[in-house]
Amino acid sequence: MTTALLSTADELHARVRHGRRAVVMTMGALHEGHATLVRSAREIAGPDGEVVVTVFVNPLQFGAGEDLDRYPRTLEADLKIAEQSGADAVFAPSVDEVYPGGEPQVRITAGPMGERLEGSSRPGHFDGMLTVVAKLLHLTRPDVALFGQKDAQQLALIRRMVRDLNFGVDIVAVPTVREEDGLALSSRNRYLSPQERHTALALSQSLFAGRDRHAAQEALRARALEVPSTRARAEALSAIGESRAAADAHAVAKAVPGAAAAVRAAARLVLDEAARLDPPLELDYLALVDPSDFTDIGDDFTGEAVLAVAARVGTTRLIDNLPLTFGTFGAAS
Repeated sequence: MTTALLSTADELHARVRHGRRAVVMTMGALHEGHATLVRSAREIAGPDGEVVVTVFVNPLQFGAGEDLDRYPRTLEADLKIAEQSGADAVFAPSVDEVYPGGEPQVRITAGPMGERLEGSSRPGHFDGMLTVVAKLLHLTRPDVALFGQKDAQQLALIRRMVRDLNFGVDIVAVPTVREEDGLALSSRNRYLSPQERHTALALSQSLFAGRDRHAAQEALRARALEVPSTRARAEALSAIGESRAAADAHAVAKAVPGAAAAVRAAARLVLDEAARLDPPLELDYLALVDPSDFTDIGDDFTGEAVLAVAARVGTTRLIDNLPLTFGTFGAAS
């Protein structure tokens, strides 16, 4: 199969459609994370459907001093990866094709959720992102669009936009793809020197530490609730090596599910250690949030949550996150 390279919406609309159209939106510089999205889209579309990959570096979502000009543009290599992953077409429009007449005066506004975390660090970023996603959804007319879980706040906002504005498209999340050492795949990883990459591993390591603390807290509480007496609880907790918790098993038994504060503390410890490395990690934020609105969760929270981190190493800013489930003992994603 040869993947078609299209540059105008008219070319895309002229294609004869059979079955479902699945779209993967990218800014190019494709890597294995994008390839995973395309392969997932191929499975969803099926042999009779169509997979379209968009490649467009959106100027609206780059703020002052950000890396618009520096952002890698590798269309020939992107086309090859898209083809190998099962894409039927790559839609790579020009800025004039997406924004005829210049920057749009009417845009999508992300609202309060778009002002938190990434939105606080990058004012206006999510307004630009949602505007281009809305435009590309109209231009490509998909049945389903796939986005990576790595950009969790972006994913949440797109889902909210589609729901609030009645877009007729299904949004599918695809889990984050990681390199063997745990670093989340990103087009920006190429900017890291070997020493910077070593420091950058603290992002994923902090998330894993938080996940492990979460699992331990859930297991402790479940274990404590299984036995009838305070002394028996202490003995049970001692048996699994938690001496401090064993000293106050009754408190553990009454503790709220998940212990969000403990999860944050475990992750923060790793990040604090990385701040002392050479080169150091400069933390932007560490947050444990409700994915429905990206507000911080409390220790009484139950349900799905996202542990998210953003930091700068050298001149490169990186983000990562893990989903966690609170209130179901031992559950973590």
